[in-house]
Amino acid sequence: MFLRASVYVRSFGLQRRSFANAAANFRIPVIDFSKFRAAQSDVEKKETADEIVSAFKNSGFIYVSNHGIPEDTVSNVFRKSAEFFKMPTDVKAQLAWEDPRSNRGYVQIGRERVTQSADADEITALREKAPDFKESMEIGRDWDSEWKNQWPEESDAPGFKKTMLNFFQTCHELHVEMMRSIALGLDLSENFFDRKIDQQCHNLRLLSYPPIKRALLDGDGQARAGSHSDYGTLTLLFQPQVGGLEVMDPQTGVFIPATPIPSTIVINVGDLLARWSNDVLRSTLHRVVSPAKMISSAETITPARQSIAFFSNPNFDTVIECLPNCGNEARYPPIDTETYIVGRLTATYM
Repeated sequence: MFLRASVYVRSFGLQRRSFANAAANFRIPVIDFSKFRAAQSDVEKKETADEIVSAFKNSGFIYVSNHGIPEDTVSNVFRKSAEFFKMPTDVKAQLAWEDPRSNRGYVQIGRERVTQSADADEITALREKAPDFKESMEIGRDWDSEWKNQWPEESDAPGFKKTMLNFFQTCHELHVEMMRSIALGLDLSENFFDRKIDQQCHNLRLLSYPPIKRALLDGDGQARAGSHSDYGTLTLLFQPQVGGLEVMDPQTGVFIPATPIPSTIVINVGDLLARWSNDVLRSTLHRVVSPAKMISSAETITPARQSIAFFSNPNFDTVIECLPNCGNEARYPPIDTETYIVGRLTATYM
């Protein structure tokens, strides 16, 4: 099953005809993951695995249905996330993000500027000119002996910590299953990645995009979250029906809306998995530009938006180098996960 990207014109300088043609050709497949999880044979598993890898080779994105995470669980995480962001600014500020090695804590609006640039001076200039209009809360593995999560007091956010820790574990388990499917799709052993991702060096990010006047997003380079790729193996994105995610068609360079589909998760390839696969799998640029709503004859506003992203990573000591079956000549030198992730985060935030 495939979802054709919706065709409509936004005010980003795209002509109607070129946008429509790109949207008509760009497809993000919907994968029924129950066929993998309930498969009775390796052949059945391989069929779904091949679908997933084929999509990751082409668009780098899939919608996953029947993924095993109950809707009530996701709804509760969104509810607790909304409660967190409604807390007073001074209370959230006490939980501030401090260090790229930790990557934990509250990030205020304008602190982050996602981009493909790795140049610190260029990113600083972008942040000053066109900051990302969002705030976030970053959560890592809670049993880390060196880096601790920044939890609000239970009295300020009842049930928040327990909800997020349970969800972190649930997402990790889905990530393991997805990586097993990718291994099979790349003709590797199903458990090839297991010992390379078992330390749970992931990042659960809660995101809040407050309402903002459309005019403030129309400047050069402005967006809810600028054009970027993700850093790790896979990103599991839980997005609301308000939409806003746009994915760049790798063939045309045109950004196409990834229209929300109820009860699905959007999953995309990150830079390290693309690098691991020698670019056999595609890490695709994407951005967030929320839909506008008229508030007067002369002005529009983008509505509030929430999303939840689980950024999956290999173990920090895992060396990322060309996988078997992914080409005879490596395009990239080996690099360990921690060096790559911390380097990207340092450039993004500092």
